Amino acid sequence: MAETDLYAPVKRFLEAQGYVVKGEIRECDVVALRGDDPPVIVELKTGFSLQLVLQGIDRQAMSDAVYLAFPPPKRRQQSDILKLCRRLGLGVLVVSGQFVEPLADPAPYRPRADLKRKGRLLKEFAHRVGDPDAGGTARQPRMTAYRQDALRLANQLALRGAMPVARLRSETGVQRAAGILQNDVYGWFQRESRGIYALSPKGTAALETFAGAMAHLERPVTSA
Repeated sequence: MAETDLYAPVKRFLEAQGYVVKGEIRECDVVALRGDDPPVIVELKTGFSLQLVLQGIDRQAMSDAVYLAFPPPKRRQQSDILKLCRRLGLGVLVVSGQFVEPLADPAPYRPRADLKRKGRLLKEFAHRVGDPDAGGTARQPRMTAYRQDALRLANQLALRGAMPVARLRSETGVQRAAGILQNDVYGWFQRESRGIYALSPKGTAALETFAGAMAHLERPVTSA
């Protein structure tokens, strides 16, 4: 597919809405005019790319109505592409054969505050001890506040053997001990009897893996 293959369906799409359409006007792939409306500019590419986004941003100096047109992206990428284009005030036209589907119109970006996500962010920051993860690291376990609490419980069980939940909570200061032990997200704990937990072999291995982090884990000051 060439960029020129996208031109005819995009032109028909705009003409059906009353626009007069011409290609390659100055540096713009497509320019459409309708009465006194601001010009519509469309940039064509055979795939979504940074170059296409930069072209669209450049064309915004000439019109607020700038669209990016390209074939359908992978389904898992589409929502991220739309989020980016909406944030930049760019419209999106997806071209499938001779069919054009408008997925977003150019408009000023007005972000909606996600108070739940903000709350989780601040809570994690407040409860995480120290700064165990360098920014930008990937493909390794995150030393979250939850993992730190689980390590506190695992370390206490390694030192003292099987213990009741209430005693573990008291000696470690981990107020959510019951939930961590019952859910056992990491497979570090095993239930010996009602309300009594011990360390599993996987938990023993985890204490070795995170031995460096354990040195920085003190009794938590606040409950989680």
